[in-house]
Amino acid sequence: MTKSYILESPERGLVRMWLAIVVLGIGAFSIVTTELAPIGLLSSISGDLEKSEAAIGITVTVYAWIGALSALLSTLWLGNIPRKPLLIALMLGLAVSNGVAMASFNFSALLGARVIGAVFHGLFWAMIGALAAQIAPARHVGLATSIVFGGVSAASVMGVPLSSLVGHAEGWRVAFGAIAALCFCAALAMVILIPTTKAEAPVGRRALIEVFQRKDLRGIYLATVFAVTAHFAAFTFIEPFLSSKSAISGPLIVVMLFSFGAAGLVGNVLAGILIDKYLKPLIVLSLISMSVALIILAIFGNDISILLLLGLIVVWGGAIAIIFVGFQAWILRVAGDAALPASAIYVSIFNAAIGTGAMVGAWVLGWAGLTGVIGFAGGAVAISIVLIAVCRSPVSG
Repeated sequence: MTKSYILESPERGLVRMWLAIVVLGIGAFSIVTTELAPIGLLSSISGDLEKSEAAIGITVTVYAWIGALSALLSTLWLGNIPRKPLLIALMLGLAVSNGVAMASFNFSALLGARVIGAVFHGLFWAMIGALAAQIAPARHVGLATSIVFGGVSAASVMGVPLSSLVGHAEGWRVAFGAIAALCFCAALAMVILIPTTKAEAPVGRRALIEVFQRKDLRGIYLATVFAVTAHFAAFTFIEPFLSSKSAISGPLIVVMLFSFGAAGLVGNVLAGILIDKYLKPLIVLSLISMSVALIILAIFGNDISILLLLGLIVVWGGAIAIIFVGFQAWILRVAGDAALPASAIYVSIFNAAIGTGAMVGAWVLGWAGLTGVIGFAGGAVAISIVLIAVCRSPVSG
């Protein structure tokens, strides 16, 4: 437990500790909603700014790649800056970038706001996993990680649809304004609840090089490349894949997409319960489940029943949520004192995979069609299974 809780009663200190971790989860929700919000607002933004939907879509791709670079460079930029004021400043920066996006009246201003937000995004995300591990007792690092990265799943199921709903009802500017307000409120909560901590992790280029040289981390990084790229290659085209089924109407597609996200939230809960004791088996089982679900979708997608299709979508959603949390928990458990640079590299890989996955999916789509994209993703996830299987299981704290 961190020093800021020492003078409190054990019960109150424990409550504040977990509230601080929940606030980090709200921060994760805010940044991922910021990153993906334009996906649900493409038509309205493009019509207002008189740019093509493809051009507006670039703001998501650029955001992901800059966030990846920012996360990687965080170990060089952050130094020994105290974590609490830095987190608050980054969250306020995200609030400002969303506010600028809201006020943008041309594409250049919008893109500039997104670029600035992406820098804050990468720095913030690189820190929160390591900070959660610093706040929580070692035996509960997996639970703390599942709470923090539950914000990612929540953003995919609630953040993006809600921003889209607000955008279509009140305009896309109001949607960005709402996200800015959320970021500001999260910053205020951090002022109250986040404990004062110091940067104890090694930083700098040497720290990055040392992390890259560690065999116990390289395997999980490589597995992340295949699994996350595969997921976003397939998930980018899940809506047109479902639309290609004649028996599936528009409202049913919405139900399936929300079911995917809801399954992700359930996956986070299961991860929180099981991951501290069964980290490697849980990740392997989730990877197998996801790979099998995707391969079945690809092989029998044209003739599959609606009920089975929904079941496979739910399996996919729950599995990928557990995988995301599991990979991060694995890295934090193995990295030890190098948690910050190790987490920064993971976040960099993760964000780069978002942009790479969409591009790879589009390339596969061009020559293999929608079912080919889904099948390709299932095969790539299978490679991750092998990579994880040969990794030594990290020792529980």
